Amino acid sequence: MEEGQKQEMKPLRTQTADEEEVSEGIGCCGWILVFFSFLFTLLTLPLSIWMCIKIVKEYERVVIFRLGRMVPGGAKGPGLYCILPCTTSFIRVDIRTISFDIPPQEVLTKDSVTVSVDGVVYYHVQNATLAVANITNADAATRLLAQTTLRNVLGTKNLAEILSDREEIAHNMQSTLDDATDAWGIKVERVEIKDVKLPLQLQRAMAAEAEATREARAKVIAAEGEMNASRALKEASMVIAESPSALQLRYLQTLNTIAAEKNSTIIFPLPIDLLQAFTGSRK
Repeated sequence: MEEGQKQEMKPLRTQTADEEEVSEGIGCCGWILVFFSFLFTLLTLPLSIWMCIKIVKEYERVVIFRLGRMVPGGAKGPGLYCILPCTTSFIRVDIRTISFDIPPQEVLTKDSVTVSVDGVVYYHVQNATLAVANITNADAATRLLAQTTLRNVLGTKNLAEILSDREEIAHNMQSTLDDATDAWGIKVERVEIKDVKLPLQLQRAMAAEAEATREARAKVIAAEGEMNASRALKEASMVIAESPSALQLRYLQTLNTIAAEKNSTIIFPLPIDLLQAFTGSRK
């Protein structure tokens, strides 16, 4: 166990030594310049205090450079910091969440359909030191990467998948962007697909297809209704045939319905057998 602990402690000692080398990397001439800068600040007090005192807000971080070298310890803030003129400079980094729109991208889907898709991306600076030291403009690079990622992800999907699986596409884009911008100190929080615009001809074709589908369903429903109604009429005729008085009751119920509507017309049903008797006598 003791040997394992010693082996684990070696990298920590090496890192500390590297940090000391970085802090001492400005050299003897550098420290002389820093001394004269500090002396100049003391001699020009209180005027120089307005140039030296910097306030870092809660949502900001500053990366400090001394003679062109980054000060060990990473980004500073929030709080009050003293900057020596001529030898020390700093860069402010906003760590609040930033949102931007992805311009509409013309994408050729997997089934050879051209669509125009746009979206929105939310991100924030997770590591201000990497955002300053590893890339010139993290915001512009993230915007360009979001556009190319949107085209690449949608190029592997069919039109039906793009229209129905927006959440999955947004999740894939978020993971891809997050992995690519990790080296820049950027954390992609969320990606959303805003709108999918189809060509006008394709919209008309899809509308005609949907209308034909609805008409087919309406015909099937009407046919099923007629079939059920015919079955019910068949069952009713069988009941009436078994009981002749049921026909008389049905006739009286119909007369009651006609009388309720204040009609002056009354229909009297005649048995078909009676009509056949008259026609037979004529023959």
